[in-house]
Amino acid sequence: MTAEDLAALCESRSETYSFLARLFREEVDEALLAQLNDTDYPVSSGNGLMDEGYYQIAKYLSNAWVDPLMKLSVDYTRAFLGSGIDTYSAAYPFESVYTSEKRLLMSDARDEVLAIYRSCGLEKSESWTVGEDHVAVELEFMGVLAHRAAKALRAGDEERAFSLINTQRNFMDDHLASWVPVFLSDTRRFADTTFYQGVANVTEGFLEEDAALLADLVAA
Repeated sequence: MTAEDLAALCESRSETYSFLARLFREEVDEALLAQLNDTDYPVSSGNGLMDEGYYQIAKYLSNAWVDPLMKLSVDYTRAFLGSGIDTYSAAYPFESVYTSEKRLLMSDARDEVLAIYRSCGLEKSESWTVGEDHVAVELEFMGVLAHRAAKALRAGDEERAFSLINTQRNFMDDHLASWVPVFLSDTRRFADTTFYQGVANVTEGFLEEDAALLADLVAA
């Protein structure tokens, strides 16, 4: 694989991470719905979970005979916010909930990821008012690092690029892989629409593929 090939791959990964982060960050709005409707979903990605997820998303959107925004908003609330009190009533999208003994928000995992973001020169946007260990923030972080790796490769700085790739691999192993699969299982359980069940499948399949890719790149 040439440096340009790897840069293009990193850029593609960055776009996928950013897309998935947006799906979990907040409800689908008109702009995102238009983007989703204009997307050509792959039929054979090489990963069964991703293929199933893309099919579920595409089928849900094609079968929506009324404006789906309200139903998707209700389902987002049901799946990810629940009652807002009982952390067993929904797929709460925070690493702390899944890694702390009492399923508490803003616990050790939040402090750990915040320190990692800051070590990479990143700070949370002032408009973001919830924990930094939210799944959308963790996915966006991976997207930012993948984009930086692509830029480094195109600038001829392979040492920096592989340092960034190694940081991604460590973040995958230490954080995403430790809780996101269980969170996605809960998403499939609590979501009523096949849209969000499909989002869960695409995310899990993509993370499986990316974890394997990062391991191979670090070992090369």
